[in-house]
Amino acid sequence: MTDVIDVHYYEPVNGHGLKHDPFNAIVGPRPIGWISSCDAEGHVNLAPYSFFNAFNYRPPLIGFSSTTWKDTVANIQATGEFVWNLATMDLAQAMNATSATLPHEVNEFTVAGLTEVPSKLISVPRVGESPVSFECRLSQLIQLQGADGRKAEAWLTIGEVIAVHIDRRLIKDGVYQTAQAHPILRAGRMGDYLEVTPEAMFEMPRPA
Repeated sequence: MTDVIDVHYYEPVNGHGLKHDPFNAIVGPRPIGWISSCDAEGHVNLAPYSFFNAFNYRPPLIGFSSTTWKDTVANIQATGEFVWNLATMDLAQAMNATSATLPHEVNEFTVAGLTEVPSKLISVPRVGESPVSFECRLSQLIQLQGADGRKAEAWLTIGEVIAVHIDRRLIKDGVYQTAQAHPILRAGRMGDYLEVTPEAMFEMPRPA
């Protein structure tokens, strides 16, 4: 018989009672939504979002949540386009630099020393140094709400992936090698991250 676990119990509405909110450390590690966007006048923005994931195969849908109304969300609402760029260990410091709060007209590509590369189907540039990028068109922009219907200061942006760019070195025998890209993931607290490495991978086939 399994021993009864001594749990720390709390109800979020009343606070967690800990030094730091454990929520985003428990739900982790999470992929990073490194999103490039443009406003209607062509000003470019690049920013990382830790509430990010893929949601569907056909059509391929990805999404991220912004916990306030930020330039990225406003840009996507205005143009209906964005690019997701894979954040890797080699690009960790550059990705972190793009998380700074900067004036709207400042280009985070320039701040982080990154290269703007034109996309194929949309007007938003992708990060040239990133080994994988998804060109996306806006599918849904949803203001999130609680179970009581009260609106949250958070907006979920869902986009359909319409074009994919992959560094050919990450494809072996027709299979994309996830760990070879050394992607980084958000792991909570004030600044914890995790690097995916080949030795960390394991295979577990699904039951028949």
